[in-house]
Amino acid sequence: MRTQILELHTGGSESITDITRECGDFVSESGGDGLLNVFVPHATAGVAIIELGAGSDDDLLASLDDLLPADDRWRHQHGSRGHGRSHVMPAFVAPQTTVPVLDGKLELGTWQSIAVVDLNVDNPERRVRLSYLSSSAAR
Repeated sequence: MRTQILELHTGGSESITDITRECGDFVSESGGDGLLNVFVPHATAGVAIIELGAGSDDDLLASLDDLLPADDRWRHQHGSRGHGRSHVMPAFVAPQTTVPVLDGKLELGTWQSIAVVDLNVDNPERRVRLSYLSSSAAR
């Protein structure tokens, strides 16, 4: 198994960050068939497989805002207003996903991308762990 850490700066606003290229580059270095696990070790971020750039990313952020409003209802209260919602969000957008890899290429659908979803405006620095288990990873 090979592992790599991506360092991301998601900024001071809610964001969806495309990491598809970085994931593809990582698995192509080993080649072979296998599974890529993408994991964000943060209590306030998630990983989504979603179409990006055609409005779906904005729709996801709007849907999360409808579902998890940034107001004072949250028991977990510190930092910015509504920060507690950031701690609930990973129950809806999980902090990990696994993608099949064939011949060193991500097996994503035509419009699918891998993205980090971050509602936490108080912590713009994120780490993403890529772990590739493959038939060729030991080479």
